[in-house]
Amino acid sequence: MAEVVAKSGVKKQAGYLYFVDGNGNVARAMMSRAGRTKGKTKKEVVARTGVKKQAGYLYFIDKNGNVARAKMARGRKGGKKKAAKKKARKAARRPMRKKRQ
Repeated sequence: MAEVVAKSGVKKQAGYLYFVDGNGNVARAMMSRAGRTKGKTKKEVVARTGVKKQAGYLYFIDKNGNVARAKMARGRKGGKKKAAKKKARKAARRPMRKKRQ
């Protein structure tokens, strides 16, 4: 489902969040834990990959430490069916009013 875009082989360390930054490099930031002061944590670049991001894809670090991407889900499957079913259920609950003449 996902395709590897760049091989970086980053070894992940517990307590850090790994992500692809705005420049396409692999970066990490310390995860929030109880007792830590509020505010932004310093992010550090772990590997310089320089991946050019395309719209419509989610970029992440896979379990092998490589930069991978997956197509983002857009829209819903069966949205019209669900709306029609909801409308029918609502109509079944309410009895029809008689028109005055």
